[in-house]
Amino acid sequence: MLGYDREDLLCHRISWLEITPAELRYRDEQAIEQLKATGIAQPFQKEYFRKDGTRVPVLLGAAIFEADGSEGVAFVVDLTEQKRSEEALLRGKTYLAQAQRMSQTGNFWWRVSSGELVWSEELYRILGYDQTATLSSELVFQRVHPEDSSIVKSMVSRVTREGFNADFEYRLLMPNGSIKHLHIMLEAMNGESDDREFIGTVMDITARKHAEDALQKIQAELAHITRVTTLGELTTSIAHEINQPLGAIANNAQAGLRFLTTGSDNLQDVKEALSDILSGADRVSSIIVRMRALAKRAPPEMVPLNLTDVLADVLSLIQHELSRRQVEIELERSREVPRILGDRVQLQQVLLNLVMNSVEAMNDVPEGSRKIWIRAEPSEHNGSPAILVSVQDSGSGLNQVEVDRLFEAFYTTKSHGLGMGLAISRSIVEAHGGRLWLVSACGPGATFQFVLPATGHLS
Repeated sequence: MLGYDREDLLCHRISWLEITPAELRYRDEQAIEQLKATGIAQPFQKEYFRKDGTRVPVLLGAAIFEADGSEGVAFVVDLTEQKRSEEALLRGKTYLAQAQRMSQTGNFWWRVSSGELVWSEELYRILGYDQTATLSSELVFQRVHPEDSSIVKSMVSRVTREGFNADFEYRLLMPNGSIKHLHIMLEAMNGESDDREFIGTVMDITARKHAEDALQKIQAELAHITRVTTLGELTTSIAHEINQPLGAIANNAQAGLRFLTTGSDNLQDVKEALSDILSGADRVSSIIVRMRALAKRAPPEMVPLNLTDVLADVLSLIQHELSRRQVEIELERSREVPRILGDRVQLQQVLLNLVMNSVEAMNDVPEGSRKIWIRAEPSEHNGSPAILVSVQDSGSGLNQVEVDRLFEAFYTTKSHGLGMGLAISRSIVEAHGGRLWLVSACGPGATFQFVLPATGHLS
């Protein structure tokens, strides 16, 4: 163990003092005093010097079994491997604690029947408790945000009763009034046992939530800019849409005045003129309302919607543009299209972008052959009812370079474009729980589709 020969220790009479580090000799002296007093030296740890000068950790103990103290027995156990294991374990714990601090992830062990809990150091920090706190489930629920309390309690109750794994998010309301967002994963270690045990991880995702909120605000601003830009591009068409009913209003007003001036007894003519004026005013008002909605900067308002009504709003807004460019729209709608939960203005923006992209993709197509097919039909998304919308044009399609970069922000094939239309449209659809993608780029024309979760009610 120490690298000496038997002769070195016995013949040269090397004493324990010579092979014991000076700072540890007091432990031997205490053991010797204990041995004299009681006949037993309780096991203790110390170190010896090896012959080469290195140290070896050992466990040493002794006992006297002759009354006169002339004979006894001692043992010395080499603790080198144990110490290495302890150091490796300590190093592992240190690395794990550091990794948990860096990732803001804590972990715990929980026995349901006894309520026993073991928390990692990082979990104490996440929950805002001192490590001297007595662990209990009540301690955890003290921090749960009141609005999330019933959800969390219900989930924990069900998990402990049925023994399945769980993965969910909730909020903490800290004593200083701040809010933390947590992502927790629970895994049952013995699912069928009456005495269930769970291990879990808890990740502080507050920074991620704040980043997501900031990103949503930026995307909302970009979406607003894109809508206003699109309205600017449609100024001529929108002006025509307004001028038509205004012209009709003026003509009917003049006719009404003429009837009154000439003293006409036919009040029916006056009544019809006034009715046409009201109809024209309603049409102008409707166009302005749609324009204001698209131009307005407002937070999303999720309400039940009939998507074909949303599409009708968009088509009425650009009807003159479609006529001016001689583009024919063919709308195919299934009889039983489910309703969706969404923001009307944002979904108008998605449809407006897809339709106007199709219109501009057909600039080089001969007049009379410019056509857009729009289809809406029931579908499925992630195993649940959904509505699928397709927009297909009769243009020349897209090349591979365009396809690869199609949804990149600020990439555009138009000389006057921002390059944000498809990127914003995709983010809007995804925020509604759906997906937007390019189905076909090689013809006829390009086909885009998007799918949105349905509410289950038919339109």
